[in-house]
Amino acid sequence: MKLQTIELCPAVQAPAKASASMIVLHGLGADGADFIPMCDALDLSAVGPVRFVLPRATERPITLNNGYRMRAWYDLYGMELQRREDEAGLRDSIREVHALIDIERERGVPAHRIVLAGFSQGCAMTLLAGLRYPERLGGLVAMSGYLPLAASTAAERHDANALVPIFMAHGRQDAMVTMARGIHARDTLTALGYKVAWHEYPMEHSMCMEEVTELNHWLLKVWG
Repeated sequence: MKLQTIELCPAVQAPAKASASMIVLHGLGADGADFIPMCDALDLSAVGPVRFVLPRATERPITLNNGYRMRAWYDLYGMELQRREDEAGLRDSIREVHALIDIERERGVPAHRIVLAGFSQGCAMTLLAGLRYPERLGGLVAMSGYLPLAASTAAERHDANALVPIFMAHGRQDAMVTMARGIHARDTLTALGYKVAWHEYPMEHSMCMEEVTELNHWLLKVWG
């Protein structure tokens, strides 16, 4: 099933060509439109026209929620997250996310000008799909999530993104995806040689303006 997307651009009419693109993946049961306030808060005018692509994951039954259907990138069997993972669902979504990146490239934005970002489940997909993408991306933004299929990362990551910069952020009071999971992801990636910019905040499973401000600075450097 083809993903639905919302597109934003800081102009009354989106330009025929964007100088950069940012694809933002939402969390479980959420929607791409949830990130419109974050995109509005970013000041990337120094970069030129930036296209924000906010996809909506397809609806699927979620085991953790008694089979209730909701927008999700993969199934969740329990809160332990990594003891039993929906590997088939994760790998299906890798292909969907790679297709989103491919579309941006077909529209004229080179891979190194595309940033892949995500929150919670979207964060997991950002790390999973981004590290495996066969062309160098501009950067990965991992917010309040974790690294899925961690044991296969070293073997499956693509050399093209061995030097991709990674922005990671997590809330110290996050009870949904504990900060320990985020730290584990950070340490795993660092041990594999990735350059990770780590940020933590006094918040729960959410975002804050300080995080958006620091993300803004990071994006300007990535696209500078």
